Amino acid sequence: MKLRRPKLRTLLRLSAACLVLGLLGWFALPFALPLPPGLLENPGASPVLTDRHGAPIHHLTLPDSTRAAPIPLDQIPADLVACTLAAEDKRFFSHGGVDLLATARAARDLAMKRRVTSGASTITQQLVKISSPRRKRGPLAKVHEILGARRLEMTWSKNQILAAYLNRLDYGNLRIGTAEATRFYFQKPLADLSLAECALLAGLPQAPTRLNPIRRTEPALIRRNTVLERLRGNTNYDESRISAALAEPLTLRPLRTVQAAPWLASLPDVRGATTRTSLDLPLQRDIESIVREETAKLKEANLRHAAVVVIDNATCEILALVSSASWNDPRGGQLNGATRPRSPGSTLKPFTYLLAMERNHRIPSSILSDIPTPFRTAQGLDLPQNYERKYRGPVTLRTSLACSLNLPAMRELNHLGGPQPLEDLLKKLGISTLTLPPETYGLGLTLGNAPVKLLELTNAYAAIARRGGYLPSTFFPIQAPPVPEEVFDPISAYLISDILSDPAARAPAFPPGGPLDLPFRCAVKTGTSSDFHDNWCIGYTPDFTVGVWGGNFEHQPMKGISGIAGAGPIFHRTMVRLHKDREPTWFDRPAGLINITIDTRNGKLIAPSDFPEKSHARRDLCPPERTPVPATSGDYADGKALLDPTYKEWFKSAANHRLGELALDEALPAAEPLRVITPANGTTYLLDPEIPSGSDKLCPVTNLPGVAEWSSETLVVEKGTPEPVIHLKPGTHVLTATDPRTGTTHRITIRVKEL
Repeated sequence: MKLRRPKLRTLLRLSAACLVLGLLGWFALPFALPLPPGLLENPGASPVLTDRHGAPIHHLTLPDSTRAAPIPLDQIPADLVACTLAAEDKRFFSHGGVDLLATARAARDLAMKRRVTSGASTITQQLVKISSPRRKRGPLAKVHEILGARRLEMTWSKNQILAAYLNRLDYGNLRIGTAEATRFYFQKPLADLSLAECALLAGLPQAPTRLNPIRRTEPALIRRNTVLERLRGNTNYDESRISAALAEPLTLRPLRTVQAAPWLASLPDVRGATTRTSLDLPLQRDIESIVREETAKLKEANLRHAAVVVIDNATCEILALVSSASWNDPRGGQLNGATRPRSPGSTLKPFTYLLAMERNHRIPSSILSDIPTPFRTAQGLDLPQNYERKYRGPVTLRTSLACSLNLPAMRELNHLGGPQPLEDLLKKLGISTLTLPPETYGLGLTLGNAPVKLLELTNAYAAIARRGGYLPSTFFPIQAPPVPEEVFDPISAYLISDILSDPAARAPAFPPGGPLDLPFRCAVKTGTSSDFHDNWCIGYTPDFTVGVWGGNFEHQPMKGISGIAGAGPIFHRTMVRLHKDREPTWFDRPAGLINITIDTRNGKLIAPSDFPEKSHARRDLCPPERTPVPATSGDYADGKALLDPTYKEWFKSAANHRLGELALDEALPAAEPLRVITPANGTTYLLDPEIPSGSDKLCPVTNLPGVAEWSSETLVVEKGTPEPVIHLKPGTHVLTATDPRTGTTHRITIRVKEL
């Protein structure tokens, strides 16, 4: 008996020591390890981009390419919680982080079968695992999970642990958490999930790839039914509910990959929990449908891509932007047509005429010359043509802009001093693509020979709609009404709007009934680049500005499609959609304008009541200080309006189809002074003896063909049409061009050398 007592005491001491060690290991040792870093902060939510009303447009990815939307536990359905516990940890609310019964069962199975047949990790252990940095699996990693689970159970409530777990679970397809998984697989609120759908989601985290219900429906259904069978032991669920869930067919609604405004995720400054944009989601979707439908009609014309920009004029917020007809088009569908520089065609002409009104004191009834006109450029002599290769002679500025005539626009830009003023104005209006010296573009700038971005050009038109006030466009809502920067005069802006909204003025080039005719008043301008690579249609009402580009991203030409036929229908439908919910209005007429009636052949003031040529009378607008001079009987002969010698060559050519209304009077003083275009003063010419004829002949060019009288003391000047031929020989020579109307002379020195 004496020997047994020490053994008993030793046994008791050992038992007590083991108990103390066990208690220390169970309660104290877990605090020797820190909590996983992933649990020290709330799980990251995918940035969400919403429209102006708060409707989600895009759920962006996190840095690891996943998407997540953490939510509180009280927003997760009780059915989904119960199914998750049945699938992963049925004794979650009764254990302290480690399920000893499940651990003993797993150890027994391992010993008997020599392989792992069932897991024993609790939800708390799994939470520690998925929140920790990746480490090699093994006994040490398991100890870390157990200690971490114990510490978590002693510092967090069960509900905190469950919420953290459900918000960090991987449900496959790069979706993290119950809310994001529900959005992706079913596109419905969590609260609307059925019991069968909850069971399906609860079963996925076991093997998200193997059980992917989109690609492997059968394994996912088997796993769902397994979860429902385990739920039978839960007294809160009667047999009828479980049987109904087992019989429910699998109905998935996977999130479609075609999203509204797919380009939106590439914008800068949108990374945050929630970013509200200026887009209007219903409007965005409607315009995307319009673009798809209209481009589909033009496939035979080889127009595959289009882009649209819609701007709110009051705030300059971008309400909608369509980057391409199809984001999934392998031929550049993911390029953004609204921000890629393209040739704008005639859409820059309104800005040339704005400058002409402000600097040259033009008014809509000012007479411009639509006649063949050569221009000297950096590349040589240029003889531009109108789109339809016709010339109309004297036309009003209103007609010239409304019918998009090329020659008058180039002549006006030339009178302004060249391309510099237009380039300066466009830069003030936010056009960022004019990076070359102005002389590189030349007078062709007004015809669109410099690339611009649709977004920037649409915003420049919005400045006209804003009566000359410029605001930078924005993709984000404006909190306070912005104050525009005045770039040009409000009266000039109103007159341009009046011209661009005048269907009668554009009727000779754009017959009524086309896409430019809307059921309300709207200013609109089209443009087509050379060789039909691009076409445009941009316009505005007081409320909205819409810009449309059509073409091909790979620069393939379209088959004869102009801006009115390509971009025009998209513009028309977009404008009608915009004003579906907002009553169309028009600009109030400025106080500084008066009504006038003019003769469209000479721009002079007439009285319609007593003037015989009423067919050429037109009512127009002008500032009172720019009222045209009254017409007199001396301005006409036999009812025809008299032209000065500026029009001599055109008048006598086959291009003149107005002989019944116009007459030429060579004695009239020309409104435009004579200018020598070529040769330039100081030019050197080389005579090539290998060319039998041609290199020794010079044909001068002026802005008034056939008017100048040419002479030279050292060279032979042979009469020609419309200009003479000058025979060159080596030496330094002086050519004299005399304007017989005024006696003004131009002396040009040239040098001629032999090769």
